Amino acid sequence: MPTYPAPDGTLLAYRTIGDGDPLLCLPGGPADSRYLGDLGGLARHRRLILPDLRGTGRSAVPEDTASYRCDRLVDDVEALRAHLGLARTDLLAHSGGANLAARYVARYPERTGRLALIGPGARAVGIDVSGATRRELALLRKDEPWFPEAFAALEAVSRGVGGAADRAALAPFFCGRWDTAAREHHEAGQPRNPDAVAHFGADGAFDPEATRTALGTFAGPVLLLAGEFDLNSPPTMVAGFAELFPDATLVVQPGAGHYPWIDDPARFVATVAEFLDAGAAVTAADAPVRTPTVRPHARGGAVRRTARRRSRADAARM
Repeated sequence: MPTYPAPDGTLLAYRTIGDGDPLLCLPGGPADSRYLGDLGGLARHRRLILPDLRGTGRSAVPEDTASYRCDRLVDDVEALRAHLGLARTDLLAHSGGANLAARYVARYPERTGRLALIGPGARAVGIDVSGATRRELALLRKDEPWFPEAFAALEAVSRGVGGAADRAALAPFFCGRWDTAAREHHEAGQPRNPDAVAHFGADGAFDPEATRTALGTFAGPVLLLAGEFDLNSPPTMVAGFAELFPDATLVVQPGAGHYPWIDDPARFVATVAEFLDAGAAVTAADAPVRTPTVRPHARGGAVRRTARRRSRADAARM
């Protein structure tokens, strides 16, 4: 497994899968990036570069636990880009990795091409999910055999009285289907380093106002893909995230949870590959003034919303 040194000397590992143009893939967790697999077959379209964030997977544990903080992990991502000799890179991030991607893009927009955020976390931009939103989404699964136990656990967690067993019982809500393969995959994606988890969002890790402002000037195209049933990253929250970018497309994958490449690999790969292979983006300065639109769709189709906003230059001329 190849490695590279972080700016503080910590030895970090990464894997590559597939051929084609590189796609840097940031995992959530923070957890071993192996749970991403080949992203449902996306490696047939791109060369996936899958780093293990410091203290996870094959990467070394740092001496300074404060270096687990999300804003400081940006330095590790930039070091990997430089190590690979890429002038700029397309970037994909899943779950909590989207917070890291947001902070990276805010700091290095000129180093970022296309950006795909899958079931994204949104702490970096200050978007919260209410208990009512999660409850409403959970009720869509009321006919599932596991629902009574999982919903009781959700109610306990929402009231602040749930323990570790209740949080574990929520697992079916994160998957489009709950079978043996889904159980095994969900378990494989769980964090194993409590220090990395505890310090990822520590004080100073996020600056939502500054990050939102920076993302509002990012000229590259952005895909935000949400699973229809994703309790972690509900489609309504992901839609709010999409509104922050000048050129963003929101796709809601039907029947999917937090791991859409597991729930329907073919649909997931088709959506992401189409986005990555699309032509050059319209820059924010040249983008037409548009309001978000939602295409009508049948029950089995994906919702797509495209949003472009005025650039700062346009606003200044008005």
